[in-house]
Amino acid sequence: MAAQNQAVATLRWRDGRLEMIDQRVLPAQFEYRAYRSADETAEGIRSMVVRGAPAIGCAAAYGVALEALRLRNTSVAEFSAGMEKAFEVLAASRPTAVNLFWALKRMRARWDGRAVGAIANTLLAEAHEVLAEDIRINRAMGAFGAALLSDGARVLTHCNAGALATAGHGTALGVIRSAVEAGKRISVIADETRPFLQGARLTAWEMVQENIPVTLITDNMAGHMMSLGDFDAVVVGTDRVAANGDVANKIGTDMVAVLARRHNIPFYVACPLSTIDLSIPDGSAIPIEERAVEEVTGFRDCQWAAQGVSVRNPAFDVTPAELVTGLITENGVVHQPNRDKLEALFSKR
Repeated sequence: MAAQNQAVATLRWRDGRLEMIDQRVLPAQFEYRAYRSADETAEGIRSMVVRGAPAIGCAAAYGVALEALRLRNTSVAEFSAGMEKAFEVLAASRPTAVNLFWALKRMRARWDGRAVGAIANTLLAEAHEVLAEDIRINRAMGAFGAALLSDGARVLTHCNAGALATAGHGTALGVIRSAVEAGKRISVIADETRPFLQGARLTAWEMVQENIPVTLITDNMAGHMMSLGDFDAVVVGTDRVAANGDVANKIGTDMVAVLARRHNIPFYVACPLSTIDLSIPDGSAIPIEERAVEEVTGFRDCQWAAQGVSVRNPAFDVTPAELVTGLITENGVVHQPNRDKLEALFSKR
């Protein structure tokens, strides 16, 4: 386990390879896994060694750089074919997180068919910048979001949108971290987030590491506790925002948003501009990943479901824009988001 209050790097470059915290085994074990190619990195994304839209984007950028380094002594034709395959395998790793495709587009623009020798280092430098930029963006979002939380606020969050889902600081949990750094007394309520338990395993772990008060609840307790007045705000992350402001996030987010509206609790979504996809008109066009049935029938080596039962396991759902109090971005907060407001947001860049 990592020492309490010690910042950890979700992804890091060390000795010519990418290392990523294996989030599948937290909090029982804290370990890094090493990656040396695009294929290996894609498998790390697909198997959820790394997860969270911004972190997936960073990993994909490094996956491209790793492949360029691996192929840099090959012929121009072999290098080009290998790079095209790298982009293809990384793009197929997870469909919902738009940061994956944003990062690949950015890395392809840096490559653009340039000479084999020098481009590998150029791509590695770009991957380093993607990671550093993500931390800067999270800090900016955190500052805007912290202003929305009152001193003493009790904040419900769903899934994990913390440092582990990003290059560092976090999106939703970055808002909480920034508020705490500003001197506000913030307490966190983390729901477990079935079936992969990112809230119980990851969000709770992050908050315990930093001595930020955190209470763990099951997913089906939120409505009852809202009715008791136990929450002051909801802050979540997102994997993709459509042009009209609809938000795709971990399965169960839509239910939390509906409950928050019923109980007059503000529902905020922390999201970098790279997560907003203006090419998709609304949430119905966002691809929803369907994951393995084993994530629902049990956990690790324990199976609790009846043998032979049919299973559905959509990993995400879509929260309509009308339920979103505000999108927290690095360019400010967009209240009651819609198409015009999101397009105007990009004009500020």
